[in-house]
Amino acid sequence: MNSPHPTGGTRCLVTGASGYIGGRLVPELLDGGHQVRCLARHPDKLRDFPWVDRVETVRGDVTDGASLRAALDGVDVAYYLVHSMSSTADFEARDRLAARTFAAEARSAGVRRIVYLGGLTPRGVPEEELSPHLRSRTEVGRILLDSGVPTTVLRAAVVIGSGSASFEMLRYLTERLPVMVTPSWVGSRVQPVAVRDVLRYLVGSAGMPADVNRTFDVGGPDVLTYREMMVRYAEVAGLRRRLIVPVPVLTPRLSSHWIGLVTPVPASLAKPLTESLRHEVVCGEHDIARYVPDGPGRPVPFGESLRLALRRVRDAQVTTRWSSASPPGAPSDPLPTDPDWAGGSLYTDERAREVDADPAVLWRVIEGIGGENGWYSFPLAWAVRGWADRLAGGVGLRRGRRDAARLRVGDALDFWRVEEIERGRLLRLRAEMRLPGLAWLEMAVERNAAGRTSYRQRALFHPKGLAGQAYWWSVSPFHAVVFGGMARNIARTAEAESGRRDTS
Repeated sequence: MNSPHPTGGTRCLVTGASGYIGGRLVPELLDGGHQVRCLARHPDKLRDFPWVDRVETVRGDVTDGASLRAALDGVDVAYYLVHSMSSTADFEARDRLAARTFAAEARSAGVRRIVYLGGLTPRGVPEEELSPHLRSRTEVGRILLDSGVPTTVLRAAVVIGSGSASFEMLRYLTERLPVMVTPSWVGSRVQPVAVRDVLRYLVGSAGMPADVNRTFDVGGPDVLTYREMMVRYAEVAGLRRRLIVPVPVLTPRLSSHWIGLVTPVPASLAKPLTESLRHEVVCGEHDIARYVPDGPGRPVPFGESLRLALRRVRDAQVTTRWSSASPPGAPSDPLPTDPDWAGGSLYTDERAREVDADPAVLWRVIEGIGGENGWYSFPLAWAVRGWADRLAGGVGLRRGRRDAARLRVGDALDFWRVEEIERGRLLRLRAEMRLPGLAWLEMAVERNAAGRTSYRQRALFHPKGLAGQAYWWSVSPFHAVVFGGMARNIARTAEAESGRRDTS
């Protein structure tokens, strides 16, 4: 446990602190004078957040009663911000178990309030007709409301903010397709809400009276169809008006694959998003304003929320992204340490080059890899691998970067995730593409025996079964082009940048 020993304020526990909402909620709570403790399965994912030295961090899981007991000790308000985005058959059972465990431990710990962010459900639609993910969100809210701990359940439809999955889906669909053949759900009415308002309601919920135990619908002032949202986005972004042609044959499953091909949002995440748009999702009340009053310009209008999000994107000030959470089924095994490795084959491709550049310049090139800068070798091969991953239901190569210059542990980087950073020395990425095994890519800055700057690169693969063995040997002939070219071009880029600095 890391503890800065803060004093004063309400004591809050935040689950899901490395996620899109949680990572933004923590600093808002701190700025509001509250003490914050974060529960995380992998606390290292929080270490590069700018607020980490101001919070306590506890290792644990919402399905593990013992770790929850320690995390909830002395807590006044507990924020439940974890969701399963898996499409496996048992995800509802796992969500149910986690909610029941959390509810029971919160009650035993004497927590004063639980705050949960769920999904807005359409009025008049039987629960059995809801999408599985929205149905699960509803069940989790009900479990927490029945916990015996006063609970605030906020229900939001489409959350608009820089880096949110809903905003990214809207943005890329509109920007990349001047003419769109779209699913019929583009005609469904939606009440989007700005992430700023969601955070305001979450923070304000900490101070609700003890007799409040209910759900609140939260939305912005505008009710629009998804088609109108795309048209409005085009206007705000300065794009020409889009031609949108809805067709009835695109089911949520088919449209999720279509979204997965057109946008950075993978089909596994697009499916629950599109399923929630099958019905009209409009707020039935705005009672939250009784407890968290709206000031001037609040809730934020839809057009303004788009402008704010776009400004953040263009200024490279996206603090969290939808990709902060690992996709369903993504591997999370850390790289096994070589001396202790006894788990079978671990294949490696190693490259090293002397670089005529300052180590700091070489590090900047390494840390800037991916996204718009690409992977410094055989772009077509990387693009084909990304498309193949998309077609197999993976995340593909288009998740890009949260920040154009700096990375932090846990960041998604195209179809990799940052597993380790030793600033100025080592970057280790873990593959999240579909593979018959586990894979890592390491890039390091070193000084050789002569005191010269050296670049070291390792690609590692731990195969699973015969398919994994066959995969490694089938791609090995291309390593000289892909990984050899990467090492060569990273070195050349660093040398060119160092040369420009010397002549400036």
